[in-house]
Amino acid sequence: MKIKIKFIIIFVISISSKMTFAQSSKTGNWLIYFGNQPLNNKWNVWNEVQYRNYNFVGDLQQFLIRTGVGYNLSENNNNVLMGYAYVYSENYFDKSDVKLSSEEHRIYQQFLTRQNFTPFAIQHRYRIEERFIPGDFHIRFRYALSIQVPLNHSTLIKNTLYLSASNEIFIKTNSPNFDRDRIYLGLGYVINPIIRVEVGMMSQILEKNYRNQFQIAIFNSMPIKFNTGKNID
Repeated sequence: MKIKIKFIIIFVISISSKMTFAQSSKTGNWLIYFGNQPLNNKWNVWNEVQYRNYNFVGDLQQFLIRTGVGYNLSENNNNVLMGYAYVYSENYFDKSDVKLSSEEHRIYQQFLTRQNFTPFAIQHRYRIEERFIPGDFHIRFRYALSIQVPLNHSTLIKNTLYLSASNEIFIKTNSPNFDRDRIYLGLGYVINPIIRVEVGMMSQILEKNYRNQFQIAIFNSMPIKFNTGKNID
């Protein structure tokens, strides 16, 4: 098992490094923070920050902030959530060195459900986005399937190394309907019950081209606890 884990680590790092630092590749870097804070066994708050670059770092492509409030239809599962996202973009104009900035506001609704088939942890996410772009408005549908497989334990407990894979497809209501497809493979580590980190490669397939993204993500699930208001002697 140790030899298998070392081989996977070396493989992911070597592939990621080659794709990220190759000057001729279409590879960017995404630095991501995901926060899912339970308020109790029913309610949760979602918060997310993404810093996306055209290269490894320093050439901003997009800055995204997303937040939302969710409710579990069953205990710790089948979560419905509604939220808001702000997206600031800097896109290159007509294949030149000139960049044009833009801002976008989104309202979104999603349903997330999890399934566990030990050792596989499977998640389905369905999301609808109402996108307010300067001078325009779009509706987009997203479906993401993700799978996590622990390598050195049977479940994702403390000190677990795991593989993570996902595929997310984006469909627009306006033509052309296909927007993009994101295929991801990563390697993660559970530091403790509330913090885990993940590195991986994502290939984003667009209508006429594609981009590879090297990702570094931190996941935080620390609960938010409120003062009960009881008097303390």
